[in-house]
Amino acid sequence: MAERSFAREVEDLTLGDGELFRGEGILAITKALLQSGVSYVGGYQGSPISHLMDVLADAKPVLDDLGVHFESSASEAAAAAMLAASINYSLRGAVTWKSTAGTNVASDALTNLASSGVKGGALIILGEDYGEGSSIPQERSHAFAMKSQMWLLDPRPNLESIVKSVEDGFELSEASNTPVMLQVRIRACHVHGQFVAKDNRKPAFTMREALENPIRDLNRIVLPPQSITVHDREKLEQRWPAALDFIRERQLNEFFGPEEGPVGIVLQGGMYNSVIRALQLLGLADSYGNTSVPLYVLNVTYPLLDDEVVRFCQSKRAVLMVEEGHPDYLEQAVNTALRRKDVQTRVAGKDRLPLGGDYTASVLMKGIQSFLDEFEPQMLGNRPPLPSADAVLGSPQVKALAEVVPARPAGFCTGCPERPIFAAMKLVEKELGQHHISADIGCHLFSILPPFNIGGSTMGYGLGPASASAFNVPAGKRPISVMGDGGFWHNGLNTSVGNAVYNKHDGVIMIVDNHYSAATGGQDILSSRAENPLRSTNNSITKAVQGIGAKWVRQIDRTYDVSKMRDTLKAALTSDVEGPKVIVASSECMLNKQRREKPLFSKGVKDGKRMVRQRFGVDEDTCTGDHACIRLSGCPSLSLKHLDDPLRDDPVASIDNTCVGCGNCGEVSEAAVLCPSFYRADIIYNPTRLDRVVAKLRGAVIGFFQRRRAARRIAFA
Repeated sequence: MAERSFAREVEDLTLGDGELFRGEGILAITKALLQSGVSYVGGYQGSPISHLMDVLADAKPVLDDLGVHFESSASEAAAAAMLAASINYSLRGAVTWKSTAGTNVASDALTNLASSGVKGGALIILGEDYGEGSSIPQERSHAFAMKSQMWLLDPRPNLESIVKSVEDGFELSEASNTPVMLQVRIRACHVHGQFVAKDNRKPAFTMREALENPIRDLNRIVLPPQSITVHDREKLEQRWPAALDFIRERQLNEFFGPEEGPVGIVLQGGMYNSVIRALQLLGLADSYGNTSVPLYVLNVTYPLLDDEVVRFCQSKRAVLMVEEGHPDYLEQAVNTALRRKDVQTRVAGKDRLPLGGDYTASVLMKGIQSFLDEFEPQMLGNRPPLPSADAVLGSPQVKALAEVVPARPAGFCTGCPERPIFAAMKLVEKELGQHHISADIGCHLFSILPPFNIGGSTMGYGLGPASASAFNVPAGKRPISVMGDGGFWHNGLNTSVGNAVYNKHDGVIMIVDNHYSAATGGQDILSSRAENPLRSTNNSITKAVQGIGAKWVRQIDRTYDVSKMRDTLKAALTSDVEGPKVIVASSECMLNKQRREKPLFSKGVKDGKRMVRQRFGVDEDTCTGDHACIRLSGCPSLSLKHLDDPLRDDPVASIDNTCVGCGNCGEVSEAAVLCPSFYRADIIYNPTRLDRVVAKLRGAVIGFFQRRRAARRIAFA
């Protein structure tokens, strides 16, 4: 199950011409696709575009009514390959994935797609994940557009501009026979607003018509060496000029502010809101976008229109290029365009703004202020007094707060079934010594941080075992590698497990199976245990690895059994069986489990049904204060508590109300031979008469023993 349902939002996808659509940017993109007559949509989930996939999955009745084919692709490469349907047929297709992380995976298919060219509009929606809050290495999609000569749109972050860019993207693709990339940053995906909707359009040419009337055009097939030369000439002599003409005639780029001025700002469309806010803070714009500084907004960042660049810059003393990310592709391109026309306007950019990182309004304000201080200082005469960020962060109150509030690194959720896996690894490490461990993309990556401190590298989704392949040498220890079920089906079955089987790798492969692609929002995958009427689930990971030749395979269906996890891992590290040793450790993602069970539990209680909830606690009298349980668990619900007993200075372990009753802390204590201080309590809602009688009887028996113990206690007056 996905992390949330979009059943309510799906209703808005049916809004007709003239009606007002309100919602998030990512939902507006979905509506724009349907208004554009898209024939098919695919993609691979990942922040910040996961919701686009989830909405489409929930919108099956709407898509079926329009004749739109949708599928969740096995990877970004599979999604990109879908666009081959637009090469020979007038079919509009769209695919989506996460920024450069997905484009890296899809680049082989994109290279061939860009070479062939397209007949129907092909749109690639990229959820750009750039800045300090990013979850991936900092690279830019711009490089892929330049490399394969695909056009890159970067719309202003408001719903009207985003919807218009989707529609323009399809038309630009068809006008130039070239795939088009549409880049939307996190803020654009989640910005709220409204736009006037249009009627949804059924595809002008359907998938069924394409199948029943097949077309084969030899000129569109990537067939070296002759076709490569033909395609390259097409790109330079036909597609490129056609794209420039379309961008120019449709005025896809925008100009704001006065027509003339001594200075100006050239900016990516996605930077518009932050630039306006920065100008507003400097007293040079208002909240409605009226600006005193001329702006040239690049809603198309590749290719650039040299004549537009020259026209905007030639009457100005200097311009500031606002380009988020590194390298400075646009700044170089603007400089080249100006120098070729012998225009001597100064171009500032990365000399005034940070080379990398998130271009927030405060960052841009400093850069614009520095730019104006040199080239047009009188424009800053009316700026309002503003406290500097340094003054706030450097205040004594903030410094004092930083001393008492500890850092909060990312970690496993409460009750996460992956935590006991790494607790077992630490126990084996204590017995057999440290091993080289290759990590992977996914929730299990949190094992790199305290309290586990496990893992030495991360190379890509499903590549954990492949990144340990160089260590396939005789030694006294074996390498251990980890990957999740999402990574396994995305790339790992062939690239990691198949590679290890083929090369008779002697390492241990731990496949963490939590029943979903949990890291991207809880979407179903091939091995999900849930019954999905639209997808094929319940396909065994164990059978898959055995099917490609793995001999030593163990399945554990309850990862919370720390003792079994420890013993299985130890057996893998000491086995004399040739080839990779594969452990499939399965337990359902606790977040998804709670999403499913909590509403059902609450409803049962409300309906008067007998419901039982398990809670765990720590006996304060038994706990020694060693805290080894915390060091081997790290659960957020397991914390410390100071006692009122003057004879006990050290705090004891304590379990707070966020506990979900997984039992991992008690299992860890037993497996590690720690202490018997953990106990389980069953909280019964709407108890029956038998429950009350049993509780009364237990209370009487326990009370008897407590009174007897108190009577025997030696007391001093």
